Amino acid sequence: MRFLGNIEAKMDAKGRAFLPSTFRKVLQTSGEECLMLRKDIFQDCLVLYPQSVWNEQEDALRSRLSRWNKQQQQIFRQFVREAIEIRLDGNGRFLIPKRYMSMAEIEQDIVFIGVGNTIEIWSAKNASEPFVDDETFGQAIEELMGSSNVIGNNL
Repeated sequence: MRFLGNIEAKMDAKGRAFLPSTFRKVLQTSGEECLMLRKDIFQDCLVLYPQSVWNEQEDALRSRLSRWNKQQQQIFRQFVREAIEIRLDGNGRFLIPKRYMSMAEIEQDIVFIGVGNTIEIWSAKNASEPFVDDETFGQAIEELMGSSNVIGNNL
């Protein structure tokens, strides 16, 4: 399951947003009915996880942490405490609770960004925050994917 795209949207007065149809189609094709929402760990945005992806992330984290280690238990608790289940209504809308809107500095204008197997929701005013300028991006891609690092690269 892969979400791609950068889609601008508006929330209504009640804090509901339409999940973009391109993302809904990916969910339907994958048989996903439930999403999990939490604030991103590093950025001031929200992340929508399809239920199966959330379960994989939670299981991966749990497998690395000991239930018998106080600090590790606190880390796991902090990871899962902010997660809530999201279900789309018949029109493809979902409610973003006010406290989540506050955490991500969301007002009314939002941007959905498909990031592989998750969907980020950004305040329109902060939507350029996770990106670097084109030159820095090009240099980073060259370093990561340059011909000396990848065998058989035919791009």
